Amino acid sequence: MGYEHILVERTGDFATVTMNRPQRRNALSLEHMRELIAAFDDLGHGDALGIVLAGNGPVFSSGHDLAEVADASLPRIRALLATCTELMTLMQQVPQPVVARVHGLATAAGCQLVASADLAVASEEAGFAAPGGKGGWFCHTPMVAVARNVGRKRAAELAMSGDVIDARTALEWGLVNRVVPAAQLDSAVQDLLDRVTRGSADSKGIGKQALYAQIDLDQAKAYAYAIEVMAATSQLPEAREWMHAFLEKRKPAWNRGRA
Repeated sequence: MGYEHILVERTGDFATVTMNRPQRRNALSLEHMRELIAAFDDLGHGDALGIVLAGNGPVFSSGHDLAEVADASLPRIRALLATCTELMTLMQQVPQPVVARVHGLATAAGCQLVASADLAVASEEAGFAAPGGKGGWFCHTPMVAVARNVGRKRAAELAMSGDVIDARTALEWGLVNRVVPAAQLDSAVQDLLDRVTRGSADSKGIGKQALYAQIDLDQAKAYAYAIEVMAATSQLPEAREWMHAFLEKRKPAWNRGRA
């Protein structure tokens, strides 16, 4: 499939989806988000073991494209935000680990992308903000994802101040997993991707989806749900193969996966 606003590349077991609107600071227009949805949907049904989300140009993503929003009707804005929510949700629904490669500024819905990715590696030059707090359109939907990463007090500071936090602060607050010098960004992303795609791909896909399903439940409901999923998946061929390989002191043979 040809895309206008993104690039999709495959290298070995991994795929990279690159936002490619550098002249618009990778702003998330409706068509841009629709292309991202199409790419993630296609990859989610494919055989890639992991996905990197990246951006071309000086920033990772500046969020919604205000040129498209400024004079839009209420139904148009609702449709735009619903499409954005579909994208963020899909990133967590695809079975593969999704790693955000954040090389520069990620603001508003761009910060939401980072928060919605399973994992994130940031350059020391990256920054993160929900700038609506110091403007006239509060970052309501971005904060759904961001608050689930950083907790209430830090989410409130980000949302209400609109200030940019640097990469080290984002690491301390739990918005990203790693912060590295710019020259090491690609190798750090690859290292993390290598580690989180070990084992059975089928098992990991179920595990990722179950993690998101239980994480916002109260503890009793989360355990009840996790018990059923873990018991059911113990009967799958990949689980049996892993157990027998462990007992027999050999490497498991996966249908899909990496040692």
